[in-house]
Amino acid sequence: MAKKSTAKRAAAKSRTPNPKSRTPNPKSRQYVYWFGNGKADGNRNMKDLLGGKGSGLAEMTNAGLPVPPGFTISTEVCNIYYQEKAKIPAAIDREIDEHVKKLEKTAGATLGSTDNPLLVSVRSGAKFSMPGMMDTILNLGLNDDAVDGLKRRTQNGRFAFDSYRRFIQMFGSVVLEIPKSAFEHEFEAVKQATGARIDTDLDEPALRDVVARHKRLVQKKSGKPFPQDPREQLEMARDAVFRSWMNPRAIEYRRIYDIPDHIGTAVNVQMMVFGNTGDRSATGVGFTRSPATGAKEFYGEFLINAQGEDVVSGVRTPQPIRELERVLPKAYTQLREITTRLEKHYKDVQDFEFTIQDEQLFMLQTRSGKRTGYAAVVIATDLVAERLVTPKEAILLVDPEALNQLLAPGFDPAEWKKIPTVTIGLPASPGAASGQVVFSADHAVEWANQGKQIILVRRETVPDDIHGMFVAQGILTATGGMTSHAAVVGRQMGKPSVVGAGELEIDEKGRQFRVKGRTVKEGDYLSFNGLTGEVKIARVASKPSEILQVLDGSLEPGKSDIYQRFDKLLTWADKFRRLGIRANADLPDQAELAYKFGARGIGLCRTEHMFFGEGRIPIVQRMILADNEADRRTALNELLPLQREDFYGVFKGMHGHAVTIRTIDPPLHEFLPKREDLMVDVARLEATGKTGKELDEKRHLLHRVEQLHEFNPMLGHRGVRLGITYPEITEMQTRAIIEAACRLAKEGSKVVPEIMIPLVGLVKELHDQKLIVDRVAADVMKEQGVKIKYLVGTMIEVPRGAVTADQIATEAEFFSFGTNDLTQLTYGFSRDDAGKFLRIYQDKKILERDPFASIDTEGVGALVRMGVQLGRKTRPTLKLGICGEHGGDPASIHFFHQVGLDYVSASPYRVPVARLAAAQAALAVKVGD
Repeated sequence: MAKKSTAKRAAAKSRTPNPKSRTPNPKSRQYVYWFGNGKADGNRNMKDLLGGKGSGLAEMTNAGLPVPPGFTISTEVCNIYYQEKAKIPAAIDREIDEHVKKLEKTAGATLGSTDNPLLVSVRSGAKFSMPGMMDTILNLGLNDDAVDGLKRRTQNGRFAFDSYRRFIQMFGSVVLEIPKSAFEHEFEAVKQATGARIDTDLDEPALRDVVARHKRLVQKKSGKPFPQDPREQLEMARDAVFRSWMNPRAIEYRRIYDIPDHIGTAVNVQMMVFGNTGDRSATGVGFTRSPATGAKEFYGEFLINAQGEDVVSGVRTPQPIRELERVLPKAYTQLREITTRLEKHYKDVQDFEFTIQDEQLFMLQTRSGKRTGYAAVVIATDLVAERLVTPKEAILLVDPEALNQLLAPGFDPAEWKKIPTVTIGLPASPGAASGQVVFSADHAVEWANQGKQIILVRRETVPDDIHGMFVAQGILTATGGMTSHAAVVGRQMGKPSVVGAGELEIDEKGRQFRVKGRTVKEGDYLSFNGLTGEVKIARVASKPSEILQVLDGSLEPGKSDIYQRFDKLLTWADKFRRLGIRANADLPDQAELAYKFGARGIGLCRTEHMFFGEGRIPIVQRMILADNEADRRTALNELLPLQREDFYGVFKGMHGHAVTIRTIDPPLHEFLPKREDLMVDVARLEATGKTGKELDEKRHLLHRVEQLHEFNPMLGHRGVRLGITYPEITEMQTRAIIEAACRLAKEGSKVVPEIMIPLVGLVKELHDQKLIVDRVAADVMKEQGVKIKYLVGTMIEVPRGAVTADQIATEAEFFSFGTNDLTQLTYGFSRDDAGKFLRIYQDKKILERDPFASIDTEGVGALVRMGVQLGRKTRPTLKLGICGEHGGDPASIHFFHQVGLDYVSASPYRVPVARLAAAQAALAVKVGD
């Protein structure tokens, strides 16, 4: 992931976040937005322009809260910066300059003044929160003269030079791209020389030494002295924040969370307030409720005599926010009043930042807080109970993907108790994590790609670790608090995280750590509980989540609070969604589980998966090896009762709801041994002089496999083509389906079979197979003396099927869009091989996302829309669904809702996600908003 320092500058010149948009005329519109003195140009609804931070500052200002004044440079300027090859038009520069003068007037201080210097922070702020991914600079405006002016004004030389050394380090790292570690090396050298244990032990002379060392470092690394002109500093910092939008970690974060590049970031320039003036000052971050568990508790941390970056960086372990009540009670009371008001105003848990300067409170940020899936469900249901939101509003507060976290396994309590606890850290993000220890993000990715489960152990995580955190089972750090980078990102990702485990002595270079006399090396197993903070040196067995325990009957629903909340939230969602939710299930137990998860119907039952059941492959192979119809029918007759029993179980598991059964789809050679293996077996037997039955059978099998061998099986003898070539297969499967349905009907159960013919591209193909289905169905119903309703339809997975959907609908009573194959055939990509190049396509921005994971609305989606419109033009009552992997993807579900499908079908474990996403789609809420 790490790239050379020139990468950011190169990215700024070569990568344009929104190449399709034209540069707006900078003379004709507003690009800079003021906030201060109780009035702001923006508001909470302007996230697209002002970003989340800027819109929050504007809203708090308008509400009369104590917000330091400043201005926001809009996200449009970020796009202009890239479109203009890393330049800002003069008209926008003038607009920024006007706002600087307005800020100086409001603050009663001047940028660069030696008597009364104005200092500002320069912070990023995109529409979507991206914690730690982009850059921030504090104390901008200091120089060799202004620092003395700040000392005279405050009568606090230590504070002045502490602020200056921080500014040089941040500016040098972010703007001049000098490694942060180089500054930290100089800082640690001064601490060692003076015997300082922590940063606040350094006095003014020591900090003057740090400043001198940092300035020499800048001269050495950049070839230029540290810039002294505050206006030049501001311009360079602004551009660095824009560049940070395209830094590797921000790009990776957006890839993980499907955040588009073109939205850009805003830049917030704000008058500095200082938490590092002494023991009556502090800085902190917090949440109005626990983002880990959802509990209604004031949650957060602060540091006395510090600046904001100290809290989230993990360099110092902060104090719990409740301690603030003892240290600075007046500011604490005001903070509680303000944050309670903000939660009621936004109707959601708030993530806030604050600074206390000489006992005066200032609010620096508010936004909806990132939270775990567990916390999201607890918070949403609690807010309804407290009458702060309605059920309709509550379902919009939960990311559908976050529900997966509630289904993750936890440790088996009995096994967990057997193993001694070696240390306890802060429980930052709940969940059970067990795996092999690695000490770098790059190693985490490397090991994960080998299929290993890993635990990322760091002294503290930094934003550049994002790729390693994403693949880890859990994250463990020695420093940092509940709002450190590891904690915040871990909760957002749903990764179990324990932070601030101070007993760990981590040697990252040596790839090991020591704790209580024990040494743990890279590759050793480690487990921890993110809900309690307990860490154990062992691999620990897990058990199903509470929700799955309720569903399998091992736990009573009334004994699981989270299950009751989970069920309540999804029941609310069902009231608002239009789309039906079905499941892809091939076996009775899968159907039963899907029903318990809330699926009301099966959208895809793959009959060929049933062929792999115990004792069935030999029968299937006899059917395939048969060289005449009679022998083939003999084998099919053996399969008939097995398939019939399977279908009976699947129908029963759906309790009367529709079940769509796909006739055989894959090429027949998939049920036979591999050609290469057979060739080796034959050669081995021949080489050893073996003769007789075994060799003859192997040769016969090899001959048949070679007859069936295809150069491109995906486009070969499969799907409807098999049914046309071997109609007896379609006959057997139809008979099994209808006989199972008749049996259930006789038992008094409702059943709705839907027989689906795959891979149809020609209406005559479907006509051929439908004649067989109707004939066999009529025969069976006559034999059984039962009349049942059934449907015959097709999968639209060949582009020609979508283009000629009006013709196909003359025969089909339903369409199910098989978007897996439809994507393969539209792109010409093999789903099994595309992984070799898709990531490169995404890195180069040829593709925004993997089209097999989220529907390509422009290409594949256009074919789906065409199929819907043409099919319903011919048959207005045509039932329409989707059964590809996209049926469980929230963004894709929004698209399917828009084009008018009747249902989506997902794997059983994705059914809860689909239920919630379908409700949000019906309420026209964009994914991510």
